[in-house]
Amino acid sequence: MTLAGTICLVSCTDAPAPGAAGESRSRAARLEGEIKIDGSSTVYPITEAVAEEFRKVAPRVNVTVGVSGTGGGFKRFTKNDTDISDASRPIKDSEFRIARENKVEFIEIPVAYDGLTIVVNHDNTWATSLTVDDLRKIFLDGTMAYSWKDVNASYPDVPIKIYAPGTDSGTFDYFKEVVAGKAGTIRSDMSVSEDDNVLVRGVMGDQGAIGFFGCSYYFEYQDKLRAVAIVNPATTAAVIPTTDTIEDGTYAPFSRPLLIYVNAVAAKRPEVKAFVEFYLRKAPELVTEVKYVQLPKAAYDLARANLKGGVTGTYFMDDTMEKRSGALGALFTPEAKPTR
Repeated sequence: MTLAGTICLVSCTDAPAPGAAGESRSRAARLEGEIKIDGSSTVYPITEAVAEEFRKVAPRVNVTVGVSGTGGGFKRFTKNDTDISDASRPIKDSEFRIARENKVEFIEIPVAYDGLTIVVNHDNTWATSLTVDDLRKIFLDGTMAYSWKDVNASYPDVPIKIYAPGTDSGTFDYFKEVVAGKAGTIRSDMSVSEDDNVLVRGVMGDQGAIGFFGCSYYFEYQDKLRAVAIVNPATTAAVIPTTDTIEDGTYAPFSRPLLIYVNAVAAKRPEVKAFVEFYLRKAPELVTEVKYVQLPKAAYDLARANLKGGVTGTYFMDDTMEKRSGALGALFTPEAKPTR
C-alpha cells in the first residue's frame, strides 16, 4: 500500500463533521496551560509563526518559543525541561541516550525541508560554484584557506572571512557532518552567532566573506547576498538551492528535513496535543510563508497518525544507534519502525 493510501485509513476517517470546525474553535478557546518550546534558530520562524496563529484561537495557553540552537534545545528537552524541541537535524545517539536515561520518550515530527545555503558577498563574482572539497579547503582545520586564491588559483587574492552558526546549532552540526565527517574538525577562527541575522549582515559587509545558514534567510536576502551553487557529488552538476531542487533532493548534499520533537507525556496534555495538531494543519501554509519548503502531504499525514497513536522514537537511527542514511521519503514511511 502507498504512503498516501495507508495514511488515508487514519486521516480520512478523522474528517470533521459539519459544524465540527466551530466546536473545535470553541474547545481551543477554553484551553489553558503553558507550552515550553526551545531549540533551532532555523526552525524558529516556522514554530513562532504557528505559535502566533495558535495564540489567536487559544489565548489562554502561554506558548513560549526559545532559540538556543538544536543542541541547546535537546539539552533541555532530554532532561524533561521543555515540551517541544525544534531541530534542524535529527536527534544524535548521545542525546537519545540521555533521553532514555531520563525516561523521556518523544514523538518525532518532520515539518519542512530546508536547503543549507552557502552564501557569499554580492560583489564576489568568482566563486559561482564550489565542490565539497572546496568547502573542506575553506572550513577544515589544518587545510585552511586564508585567501580565495588558496581555494582556486584562478580566484583573486582576497582574504576569506567566515561567518557560521554556533556549535550548538543543528545547522553547524549538519554542515560539519557533510564537510568534516566524524574525524575532521572545523576551523576555530570564524565569526559565529546563533542569530542568523548577524551572519547575514556579516557576509553583506565583506567582499571576501562566506557563510552558511538555512535557505529561508537566503531567500529573504537574495537581493543582497549570492548563493553559491554546490556541485552534487553524484551527478557533478552545480545546483543552486531553490524550492524545487531542495524538495527533489538534487541540491545535495545540503537538502535536509526540519523537525520538531514532542515529549510523549506532554503530548497527552490537551493544550500540547491541540498545539501540535494545529502545527501539522497549518505547516504547509506557514512553511511556505516563512520561505522554507513544505513536505509532501503524505508526510504530514503520517506525522499526524503518529501523534494520534503516540508512536515514539526516531526514524533516523537503527536499533544499534547507528545513523540511517537516505532521503526523508525513504526513511519516514508507515512501513518503517522507529527506534525507541
